[in-house]
Amino acid sequence: MTAREGIVDAHHHLWDLSVRDQEWITGERLAPLRRDFLLADLEPEAKAAGVTASVLVQTATAAEETPEFLALAAGSDLVAGVVGWTDLTDPAVADRLAALRELPGGERLVGIRHQVQGESDPQWLLRPDVLRGLRAVADAGLVYDLVVLAHQLPAAARAAGLVPGLVFVLDHLGKPPIAEGGTRPWSDDVRALAARPNTVCKLSGMVTEADWDTWTTADLAPYAATVLDAFGPGRLMFGSDWPVCRLAASYAEVVGAAHALTDGLGDAERREVFSGTARRVYGL
Repeated sequence: MTAREGIVDAHHHLWDLSVRDQEWITGERLAPLRRDFLLADLEPEAKAAGVTASVLVQTATAAEETPEFLALAAGSDLVAGVVGWTDLTDPAVADRLAALRELPGGERLVGIRHQVQGESDPQWLLRPDVLRGLRAVADAGLVYDLVVLAHQLPAAARAAGLVPGLVFVLDHLGKPPIAEGGTRPWSDDVRALAARPNTVCKLSGMVTEADWDTWTTADLAPYAATVLDAFGPGRLMFGSDWPVCRLAASYAEVVGAAHALTDGLGDAERREVFSGTARRVYGL
């Protein structure tokens, strides 16, 4: 896709509950998410915020979801890339990735993600079968999105060291304890990950790690400042995490907070965070 002016939203989701249940949406607090969130819902909010391209990210550990997303992207002027799912532990993972590339919209497959945050083993990323799968992702010319909890960051850093040919993209800053106001050991661990040159971070998911009802930009600032310092603007990219962000903020509020948190950057650095990094890393 030819580069265009405007913001790239490097992280959002879509789902249709009539096609597939989202089993993680349980309980009263998540009830606002138990409805369909379709491309037609996203487009007006994204475009009003100045977004001209986006990356659609997997939500389900289901092989059928990625082909659906690729087909959706193929018919969309907004969705420029898809981060899908495949079983990294499958001995035929390379063939699975190649098959995805042959599907309608397959050229928009830019990365793979697995819900590592749901794995009970904090060393899951270091399993031999997982590392083999990660190498296959690298060989396919794709990147790997890391959705991990803060305590899983050390294993992520080790995996990045063991698979240096793969770009690892950290979602949601590694989920720091914003609501509690603490920074360590998260800050030490995220800096250790950033020390690996093949790592990138998304400025995303902060509002839902903060207090949903009372958060302010000032609450987010220490965490944004940490990743800005650790990764630098050239390895940082904006993501809305829509519609999950709606638990705590509107799309416009998330974009506004990101602008406020990067207000101290120069124009060229801000362009990296809001467009350049995502276009380069995902090959949009």
